[in-house]
Amino acid sequence: MWAGKGERHRKVDVEFSEPFLSPPAVNIGFTLWDISNSANIRADLAAEGVTETGFTIVFTTWGDTQVARMRASWMAIGEVENDEIWDV
Repeated sequence: MWAGKGERHRKVDVEFSEPFLSPPAVNIGFTLWDISNSANIRADLAAEGVTETGFTIVFTTWGDTQVARMRASWMAIGEVENDEIWDV
């Protein structure tokens, strides 16, 4: 993505360590943002295909934005089988 050509998105599958009883709410955010300041910064980060067992992180950029690297973190909140067995 540094050249500003070719693939302008990246997908990463995430699998939960334990399944939820129903699809959880997923919050996702940038934790590292290494982008050139020579052009406008255009970026989209989304959680797609959320199920009881996981989801896909999708990062997209467009135009002449130059991305050296990007890192994301996530948190899933949802229904579990027993309120006493979850681990932080």
